[in-house]
Amino acid sequence: MAAAGDASPRLTEGPLQAGRDLPVGGQAVLEGVMMRGVSTWAVAVRVPTAGGRRMAPDEAALGEIRVQSFPLVSILRRHAWLRLPVVRGVVALGESLRIGIRALQIAAASQSGEDAQPISRATWIGTVTLALSLSVGLFFLLPVGLTSLVKDHLPNSLVFVLVEKLVRITIFLLYLWLVSRMRELRRVFEYHGAEHKTISCYEAGLELTPENAQRFSRLHPRCGTSFMLIVMVVAIVVFAPLGTPAWYWLFASRIVGIPLVAGLAFEVIKWMGRNRSKRWARALMTPGMKLQLLTTREPGLGQLAVAIAALQAVLAVESPADAGEEDRVGMEVVA
Repeated sequence: MAAAGDASPRLTEGPLQAGRDLPVGGQAVLEGVMMRGVSTWAVAVRVPTAGGRRMAPDEAALGEIRVQSFPLVSILRRHAWLRLPVVRGVVALGESLRIGIRALQIAAASQSGEDAQPISRATWIGTVTLALSLSVGLFFLLPVGLTSLVKDHLPNSLVFVLVEKLVRITIFLLYLWLVSRMRELRRVFEYHGAEHKTISCYEAGLELTPENAQRFSRLHPRCGTSFMLIVMVVAIVVFAPLGTPAWYWLFASRIVGIPLVAGLAFEVIKWMGRNRSKRWARALMTPGMKLQLLTTREPGLGQLAVAIAALQAVLAVESPADAGEEDRVGMEVVA
């Protein structure tokens, strides 16, 4: 990867951009940030002020920063075949989902107040299952279902898939726009921006301070928002050869094909991340980067302090910049 490249931040028309990729990723959570390295992940959360009451969704937590860190042993290290191209992407995404859910649990517990009942494991499993089912239905089954209504008026399978993807991308963009308008999620989007700025500051080799991190862009090439857009585009290549069979085969192919599409998209974003300093790569990444304007907001210094606390907890255990190529497998997506 770019560890051997120029680490200095690059001047752009706007905020600074880091000049290299390092195996560090993260996720915004409720009033906090999760950061992940090669062998450690940590969650930093700013807790409510004294009183232990439940906060309003858009209310700022003003208490102390609490940090928890955990060891990370990826299954990718134990089985060589899981590190094959495409396969490694599916496994890495699964591991990222598992860690992300655990981070959300920790953050939710920190904000619930001292007297609140903890959320049960069954509730979390049900919530995640419902969310995944709705995502598959909204972004995969609904587009193919709507396109099937006009299937007889389309000249061939390629046009069918192109129309399906146009519908899918339209639904995706509308979804992001609607979510970005939700007042309750504004602070989560600010922590998302804090996560990106902090990672970029570390990748640039600058001291991790809120003031330094604030200088960087809130957009990052490895963001999951960019990844989702790449998934939409890669799906055209995967599904076009299948033609236009009966509707039940169309639905089944979209569900069964999700891992393949995700694995290929992983390889694409990994490849673009390695070449992020090149002009052609930046041009290809531009649409995904622009989408992050919907899912990130400019954070305050206090939020950057939380993101830095999470990353420093990881750096206290390991040095991601010194990790070997094998250790870096699976880290390119989570940012």
